[in-house]
Amino acid sequence: MTSLSPGQTIGILGDGQLGRMMAIAAAELGFKTHIYGQEEGSPAAQVANTSTIADYADKEALRRFARAVDAVTLEFENIPTKTLEFLEPLVPVRPGKKILEITQDRHLEKSFVNSLGVPTAPFANVESLEELQKAVERIGTPAILKTRRDGYDGKGQFKISSATEIEQAWKEIGEKPAILEGFVPFELEISVIVARGVHGDIQAYDPVENRHKNHILDITLAPANILSTVTNHALGLAGKIAENLDLVGLVAVEMFVARDGDVLVNELAPRPHNSGHWTIEGCTTSQFRQSIRAAAGLKLGSAQRHSNAVMRNLIGDDVDHWQDILDHPDMSLHLYGKAEARKGRKMGHVTRLFPLNTPPKI
Repeated sequence: MTSLSPGQTIGILGDGQLGRMMAIAAAELGFKTHIYGQEEGSPAAQVANTSTIADYADKEALRRFARAVDAVTLEFENIPTKTLEFLEPLVPVRPGKKILEITQDRHLEKSFVNSLGVPTAPFANVESLEELQKAVERIGTPAILKTRRDGYDGKGQFKISSATEIEQAWKEIGEKPAILEGFVPFELEISVIVARGVHGDIQAYDPVENRHKNHILDITLAPANILSTVTNHALGLAGKIAENLDLVGLVAVEMFVARDGDVLVNELAPRPHNSGHWTIEGCTTSQFRQSIRAAAGLKLGSAQRHSNAVMRNLIGDDVDHWQDILDHPDMSLHLYGKAEARKGRKMGHVTRLFPLNTPPKI
């Protein structure tokens, strides 16, 4: 299996801030990038060598894109699987269609995780109001109703606190196929980002703690303040998932740490992840460089953490404080080039490093 060389081109499906940081990392490694997306002047297109603006179902545009690149990767997991199915005979696609088929469907994803002996919250498939009523009877309340497909940052979800809210919940998610998840009383939310190369080599980043505000990631603390036994268990579960997905690329494994110290998997994201932005400053190889190395068929870099870190998202008009952030010499600011700061929109992030023997402080 031949790896790419500097000067060759990596195609990136998706044109948001993750693609932007991937393109920057690719340039640092000597690769060119070609963004395939649907937005003029997108965050990723601003820093890439070339971009194509077309629908993901446009076969002629996809064919031209495949001819222009030497490998393809992706920056978000909701790329239509038919797009990858069309591209795979034409150019290496890492990660591939089979992984997206699992991770785009919450029922398939949780069933896959459970098939590995990895625990999740109790869940049930729901395709009608009647099935939802039966699922609530079995799982109980509180519970979370989530659409099987799409939905992120709290979208496509409804918390059912009592049986009186069942009909409202079903209407709120658009009466779409869904899963009902039992509520897990947890101490904290963590994530582990795992990279796997074309030869099966694996590098895992230390578990981090994630704190949310209005269902959107607000702060990541690296490393998570958990026992070493919990750290090792979480790393083992994430590695097992990456191995069994036959992944080439990155997967972020979001988890709950229960009050008894057990670790339950919540969701998978086969791409760079918001909770890994701190790795740009805090690790030997950032998650973005790692994703490029995997896409290019290169040996993975070390995921070793050389500093503790705190990362905060800049949401909406938080970005207006960019000057104040730059006035602090120990803060690293990343802006995503988005023209309009809307409520709930991720406009950038800021990272601050601490010595390894100093807990990260907010």
